[in-house]
Amino acid sequence: MKTIIITDSACTLPENYIEEYQIEVLPFSILLNDTDYLDGITITTQQIYQAMKEGQTPTTAQVNPMIMKESFLNHAQKGNRCIYIAFSGAMSGTYQTSLLMAEEVKQRYPDFDLDIIDSKGGSFATGLVVLRAAKMAQAGIDKEEIVQFVTNQTAHMEHIFTVDNLDALYRGGRLSRTGRLMGNILNIKPVLHVENGRIALLQLVRGKKRALEKILAVMEARCAKVKSQIIGIAHADDLETALQLKAMIEERFSFDRFIIDLIGGVLGVHIGIGGVGIFFANKTFSSP
Repeated sequence: MKTIIITDSACTLPENYIEEYQIEVLPFSILLNDTDYLDGITITTQQIYQAMKEGQTPTTAQVNPMIMKESFLNHAQKGNRCIYIAFSGAMSGTYQTSLLMAEEVKQRYPDFDLDIIDSKGGSFATGLVVLRAAKMAQAGIDKEEIVQFVTNQTAHMEHIFTVDNLDALYRGGRLSRTGRLMGNILNIKPVLHVENGRIALLQLVRGKKRALEKILAVMEARCAKVKSQIIGIAHADDLETALQLKAMIEERFSFDRFIIDLIGGVLGVHIGIGGVGIFFANKTFSSP
C-alpha cells in the first residue's frame, strides 16, 4: 500500500510537483479585508502579494483543526498509511494541533497508521524534504524508511534569506519602530536563518548586493557540497533577484539542480514583498 505524504501551505513546492506526486496540502487561513480565506484554495499566492502591494495587511492563522481532522478521518477510513510533515512547531501551533487531531481520530480508528513530523522549518526547506519523501512513497519504499529519512533530513535543512524592507518584521514584533525607520533609511538588509525552528538574525548588512553575498558566504560554510542536491530558491514576488541569486550560486558552486518558486502566502505575509532566500541541506541522506 502506498504511503500518503501530507504537508501544509507553509511549505513551498510548485504545483506541478504536488500534483505529480499526489501530495496533500492542508491550508493555513489568510485573513484579508475581514474575510477568512483558505491559502491556495480560495485565495492564491499572487492575490495575497497583490493585496500587499496595494497597502493591505493580510494576517494568517494555523490550519483549521476541523480541516485537519477531516483529512485524517478520510485516510483512517480508507486504511491509508500517512506521514504529515508539518510547519515548524516553534513558529506555529499547527504541529501541536495535528497531534491532538490525530489522537482524536485514533480513538475511533486505533489502527490508523499516521506519523507526524515537525519539519522545524518551512518554505523550501520543508518542500525539498516533502518532495523527496513523496518520491520515495511513489517508488514503494517502506513507510518506516521514509519516516527515518524525513526525521534525519529535517534536522539538516538550512534557510538563509533576506528581506527587502523591515516593515513586515516590525509588524511581526521582531523589530522596534526606531530600528525599522533607521534600517529603511540606511538601506539595512537583515540576513536571517532558522535556528531551533525559529527565525533568527545572522547579520545586518547595507544594501541588497551585500546581503546576497552574505547569503552565499553562509551557504559556502554550511552546505553539503553534493552536486545532486536540489537547491531551493524562494522569492516574495521578486523573480529577478531570485534568478540573480541562482546565477551567483552556479558561478561559485557546482550545483546544477534548482527549483525556483514564490514563497507561499503564509510566509510572504510575514517577510513582506521582495524577500528572497535559499534552502539546502548541510548533510544529505540517501533517497531516490
